[in-house]
Amino acid sequence: MIKRIQRLLSLLYLLLGQSIGFHGLYNPIRTRGFHLSAVGEQFEVEIDLPPVDSSITAALKFDSILSVASEVVVVRYQIPFGLDVAPRKGLAVCTKDGPGGEKVGDVLRFTTQWALELPRGDGIATVGSFAGGLSWQCSLFDVMKAKAWEQVVEALVSNTETRTDEVVLVFERPEGGVAPETTG
Repeated sequence: MIKRIQRLLSLLYLLLGQSIGFHGLYNPIRTRGFHLSAVGEQFEVEIDLPPVDSSITAALKFDSILSVASEVVVVRYQIPFGLDVAPRKGLAVCTKDGPGGEKVGDVLRFTTQWALELPRGDGIATVGSFAGGLSWQCSLFDVMKAKAWEQVVEALVSNTETRTDEVVLVFERPEGGVAPETTG
């Protein structure tokens, strides 16, 4: 298992120029916090999906997974980007403060990911979708639904310069920087 993770980290180094934490050229764009005052409440966040000139917005509604009051922090980096996260107790936990605003103890909840899919539309089938016109589409990967750490890594490294100009990372930050524990 350790060897497999080391191989994945080596692949990340080759793809992004560094290792996890993906230390490359950091280009923070902006950070936003959405406060939550009570334990166990739902977050509601609207996020503009990459690339920067995209007009697609994702509406997220998700439960807090921490046993303490927390907030959501949205971090955007230009590609290539750097990130220090590691699996801890079933969570993707930030292990080092980053220039985009992520802090030690933050839990990565969502990341943008790119996959080959049929073109999106407004419910109207396009000729391209019938002709099998697959193209790279951006979505938000729910880190909590990952069955293996490798899926989180794959989602992160899918944000490449050939597909996008930025990555969006959504963290849940425990109030007061308390070490995260899941609720329930």
